[in-house]
Amino acid sequence: MNINIPKINSIFPNYQPNYSAGRVNFKSNDSLKADTFEMSVGYVNDIHGQTNNMIRILSGIKGDLRLSAGDNDIGNESNAPTHKATAQFLKLADIKASALGNHEFDTSQADLANTIRNLKTQILSVNFHKEKDWETKEDNLPEYNRTDIEKSLAKSTIVEVNGEKIGLIGASPIDMFSRTNPIYHTDCYLDDLDKTINEVQEEVNKLEKQGVNKIFLLSHLGQNPDKKIAQETNGIDVIIGGHTHELVKGIKEGENLFYSTSGEPVVMTEAGKDGAYFGLLNLTFDKNGVLTKAQNNVAETRLFYKNMVNQYIFDEFMGKAEEIGIVKQAPPPSTSLIEENPHANFMCDAMKAYTNSEIAIWNNGGIRNFFHEGTVDSRDIKDIAPFADKICVAMISEKDIVDDFKDCIKTTYESNGYKPGLMAVSGLNYTVNETTHELVEMNFIDRDGNEINIDINNPREDKFYRLVTDEYMMVAGADYKKLTDYENCLEIYPYDKDVMTCQYIKELNKPIVINQTGRIKYIK
Repeated sequence: MNINIPKINSIFPNYQPNYSAGRVNFKSNDSLKADTFEMSVGYVNDIHGQTNNMIRILSGIKGDLRLSAGDNDIGNESNAPTHKATAQFLKLADIKASALGNHEFDTSQADLANTIRNLKTQILSVNFHKEKDWETKEDNLPEYNRTDIEKSLAKSTIVEVNGEKIGLIGASPIDMFSRTNPIYHTDCYLDDLDKTINEVQEEVNKLEKQGVNKIFLLSHLGQNPDKKIAQETNGIDVIIGGHTHELVKGIKEGENLFYSTSGEPVVMTEAGKDGAYFGLLNLTFDKNGVLTKAQNNVAETRLFYKNMVNQYIFDEFMGKAEEIGIVKQAPPPSTSLIEENPHANFMCDAMKAYTNSEIAIWNNGGIRNFFHEGTVDSRDIKDIAPFADKICVAMISEKDIVDDFKDCIKTTYESNGYKPGLMAVSGLNYTVNETTHELVEMNFIDRDGNEINIDINNPREDKFYRLVTDEYMMVAGADYKKLTDYENCLEIYPYDKDVMTCQYIKELNKPIVINQTGRIKYIK
């Protein structure tokens, strides 16, 4: 199905802001000059290497200028085919510039620098820095592939749209290195928010001295920092945002319309996560570069068809997808990481069955797509679990499991964007108090389907369960403490959840229904 994203309305009769259908008229029509400038901006953020959604976005993205707020890619060097496909997407979509996101740093500095060198897209970050003495540090080891990555980046750039200069500035998330592999990046750092705001303003001033009066910030800082920047700087007109995975539709004062220190309007965008949405921003500026009209339209990616030419191009990098089976029924995807996710639960069922384990777990933050009704292929499932982690099985004590869930719940509810997300499970169910952010109850489901209560206040240290999850959760911690070490694992499979799920579906040999719910209960 093709959907046309509507164009901006040319007439705004109201003198006050009009918030219908995502349109805002910032000034009365009488105050508009004849020499106004109109432009459209297609934008994406947090695509996370979702190749199927990339192909669909290519069928719908429009705009005189195309921009990204970062996290285009995902995964380390073993995700090389995805890196190549992402680079091809940025080229085909004609993305002129992108913020540097945290997932760009899933890989080594040398690998990232090589990727950036082959891009036509300019990667921007005003607040990312490399320590000047990095080459002399004791941990500058060859296997970490460190390089002067800062040389591959720019703080800002100027592009021309319909004869007008447009200034673009990039900003990276303050918490970048709490969400990446630390061994790669101990010689890098991000400025705090206050210093980042000053750096953004300095870059705005530089652009204005070059005659630029229309300036965009490509920000992977997150929504709350973006709001602060909008109100504490002057000269920024639009913030193309990302990192917190918010879906922002239309334009509403106090939500994504703010005013700078000089009182000029600043419009913010963010189009969810995983390429499930993309946007078109229609803008009108007066002769002084001040926004006078804006319209923010967000399109749902799944409603756009896969162009066969683009599919062929991506197959060159990714390999041709294998048809696995049929999905008879699947619910819409979860919109928050604190919602139960039946798609992730289903993949936990696959891991548990394939490894003959008693319990399978996976944090909701790791799931990047969902099952669509109809034919499902190997790439669909790879998009759900795009990281190249290995599957690990180990005997884990009841106490360690309970402690892990308590930590997961507290961390998730009290973090920005509910990261890393509640736990998808198989072989367990549990209850969460949404007010106190605590684990209330947990039950083990044995192989016969019997529900056995676990005393969460006095979990046993001498009771062990055969548990399966990926190596990121098992031995790295996935934002909380690790469950065990590699040497304690009973089995380590040389592939991730996608491979097991494909095999699981093929062996079921029947249309599958995704309705695995009721494993998380909520109370207030």
